[in-house]
Amino acid sequence: MALEDQQAVIRFREKQAQQPARTGPIDSTWLRELALECGADDVGFVAITREELQPQILKLTKLMPKVQTVISLVCRMNRSAVQSTTRSVVNHEFHETYDEVNHVARKLVRKLSDAGYSAMNAVAAFPMEMQNFPGDTIPIHHKPIAEAAGLGKMGLHRNVIHPKFGNFVLLDSVLIAHEVTEQSQALDYSPCLDCKLCVSVCPVEAIGMDGTFNFSACYTHNYRDFMGGFVDWVDQIVEAKDRDDFRSRVHESETASVWQSLSYKPNYKAAYCVSVCPAGEDVMGEFLDDRIAFNKEYVAPYKDIRERVYVLPGSDAEDSVPKRYPSKTAIRVGWALNPRDIFSFLVNLTLTFQRRQAKGMNVTVNLVMAGADSDTAPMEASLRIADGRFEALFWHAPEADMTVTCSQADFMAMFRQDFDLEAALGDGRVSASADAQTLRRLIKCFPRYGHYVPEVVRAEAAIAAE
Repeated sequence: MALEDQQAVIRFREKQAQQPARTGPIDSTWLRELALECGADDVGFVAITREELQPQILKLTKLMPKVQTVISLVCRMNRSAVQSTTRSVVNHEFHETYDEVNHVARKLVRKLSDAGYSAMNAVAAFPMEMQNFPGDTIPIHHKPIAEAAGLGKMGLHRNVIHPKFGNFVLLDSVLIAHEVTEQSQALDYSPCLDCKLCVSVCPVEAIGMDGTFNFSACYTHNYRDFMGGFVDWVDQIVEAKDRDDFRSRVHESETASVWQSLSYKPNYKAAYCVSVCPAGEDVMGEFLDDRIAFNKEYVAPYKDIRERVYVLPGSDAEDSVPKRYPSKTAIRVGWALNPRDIFSFLVNLTLTFQRRQAKGMNVTVNLVMAGADSDTAPMEASLRIADGRFEALFWHAPEADMTVTCSQADFMAMFRQDFDLEAALGDGRVSASADAQTLRRLIKCFPRYGHYVPEVVRAEAAIAAE
């Protein structure tokens, strides 16, 4: 029997004739009402041709090759739950809202599909593309999309602040293979009040008063029960000689926390920056009425919490925790994101730069790095530190203060705790065109990479003090 003579095909052709394919843009008013009906608290629309989306255009088209518009969705969290100092209450609210915004997006996709439109939920969740770990595991970035859709601006704490709901929101994105009649426009102002309360409560000082952000400090502590922290925990199990040795490395409460996160859902160690944020029309009244009372009720409790704070050795966080928060104990852990290729490693440096270690340092270093074999041309790059900020360039800067020549493998090894820089300089594996002291200072602007065995005596003393 010919394909067109089969009953299923005949029925499909008849139905197709009765329901012609959708053409033309989707009415934005109808689409907005549909999204709100599905449970969204706010919604916006952004064409993929917009400038704000170009940095992730390849990701968007990989998710949905025919995507033309991205729908940005907002769902509110219950503010009082997020402001609690009880970790289970806070994390449950986060997880429930993540489930809710995904449910809203999935419901919207179903209704659009039923109406003849092609749509896909890009999912509000932690990444599952672990085959790329420790590389890029994030298929889409919801925050820039929400900003372009007029649903808020990222504040000093790097969370999107909705003009009405504040930062007590979670985001999702739905991709559609259609244009809409009217796009949303980004806000022409920032709802952030620049109150610096997020700076004051961050246990690892990841948020700088000058607007800088220490990614590695936030990731190491707040996401301890997530990817990198779990890798480090497993490493400790493998390397421990016996039960007593393992328990001297990892406190039993941390093992219990890992079990909890694996059994239920991963828990944040500190969402304090979200909890204390007073921005947003629905939120700021209490802050404006009495700032002292607001600070006493919502800010001070986070500073007084007795807790372990996970830090990288040689990091700004390790230096700041005992000075800022006597009630908290800094515990050294390893940096588990260890890129294997030089390009990823240079990006990794931008994530782990320690601005306090670089105080007063302004230097540009050109790199000439040989490949793994003689057939591979040396790679050129530059590292620049200026005014407490760092950037890695994939070319030579003409104003460089010095040039360092080595292999790619030795360059990546320089930042590890077990690398002997003096020996490498002595035997010629690493050479510097000027005083190598500049290179030594540059290396100290980053935490020591690699697996780290905790200082047992110090950790036990700190735990006993609690």
